[in-house]
Amino acid sequence: MIIETVKTTLLNCSLVESDIIKYKNRVQAIHDALPQYELTGWMDSPLQDQDALLASIELVASEIRACADVLVVVGVGGSFLGARAIQEALMPYFGLAKSGIEVVYVGLNMSGAYINELLAYLDSKQVYVNVISKSGGTMEPALAFRTMRLYMEERYGEKATERIIVTTDAEKGILKGISDEAGYRQFVIPSDIGGRFSVLTPVGLLPVAVAGVDIRSLMAGAKRSAEELIESDLSKNDAYKYAVMRHMLYEEGYSIELLASFEPGLNKFHEWWKQLFGESEGKEKKGLYPSTVNFSTDLHSIGQFIQDGKPILFETLLHFHEIEGDLKVPFDSRNEDGLNYLSHRTFNEINAISKQGTALAHAEGGVPVIQLELPKLDAYHLGYLIYFFMKACAMSACLLEVNPFDQPGVEAYKRKMLELLQVGEMAK
Repeated sequence: MIIETVKTTLLNCSLVESDIIKYKNRVQAIHDALPQYELTGWMDSPLQDQDALLASIELVASEIRACADVLVVVGVGGSFLGARAIQEALMPYFGLAKSGIEVVYVGLNMSGAYINELLAYLDSKQVYVNVISKSGGTMEPALAFRTMRLYMEERYGEKATERIIVTTDAEKGILKGISDEAGYRQFVIPSDIGGRFSVLTPVGLLPVAVAGVDIRSLMAGAKRSAEELIESDLSKNDAYKYAVMRHMLYEEGYSIELLASFEPGLNKFHEWWKQLFGESEGKEKKGLYPSTVNFSTDLHSIGQFIQDGKPILFETLLHFHEIEGDLKVPFDSRNEDGLNYLSHRTFNEINAISKQGTALAHAEGGVPVIQLELPKLDAYHLGYLIYFFMKACAMSACLLEVNPFDQPGVEAYKRKMLELLQVGEMAK
């Protein structure tokens, strides 16, 4: 079987192709209406000429690799999840990134212990900072940047200005004002692209370029995805087909979708996927709850519930046929574990067979399984998959009749937190 991009299939599911095709007219209407929403610049962005932008990012990334040991990325939510997902999916499991530079993240929480340990760790390193925020007003990264900015000024004096890179709005916002005043170099977050859809902009591209990811290959994969998914035809657009499948399962009463994979480097990609679908769909008391598992590790924890628990979930199984790096199972003359019969196989081969067995077992147990298969885990196919999921997410949310591009629930938590902080200060 030859798979060039993404192949979408179903195992043991009540859905059939004839049911999916019934959504043809509805999908067409949503497809035609999508460009009318705000914050949809991501849909056409990979199709535009990106050469000048990529060249400028590569130039700054080269400077950082030459002058620093660590890049500290300040951001939360869409300002860091995508970059971290790509970095961890494509970089070595142990030691430094391929570039020799360590990329670390702050501003994703408000743990004093986390930030304190980071500052202590940085004292023996040469450091650059990339702060990412469209507005600059989100509490977690704003506090982290305040801390990192003062740290950099204390360490580097006037040279700190050269070591702080800002990724923000082109025209407005607190961070834009700070950056203009201080003279920091800036990359632009396009005004028509929201945070969780921004990974294929400088938001994600600069950190992963520093880490050593081939961003031109990443964007080439995204461009291929945008070209292939430009039509609404469900027989040609697997992203829309996947969106319809999950919507139909939701309509049948399933309330949880589990994204599952068999490669631990995809754990952070899972986190990006959770934000993408959770913030886009979870509105007006609607939406699937997006959760994730990493096999085979989680087969020994949550696997029992998936197989035999309450039938409230379906599984989307993400599988890459080729993973860079492998190891043959060694032959051991003692054979005390009785596993010499596997010594002609590699670990990746056994992992793939484990995937097949797991999918079959869950399907036979009554769990609907959607399989998304790609040829190889590399920058090109990851770029393709990122765009695939964004396109599917937009369609999924519109099938629920909610706006895919706002997040009123997140804004509610921010308002309550600020109210409590202000009340606390007034009481002093």
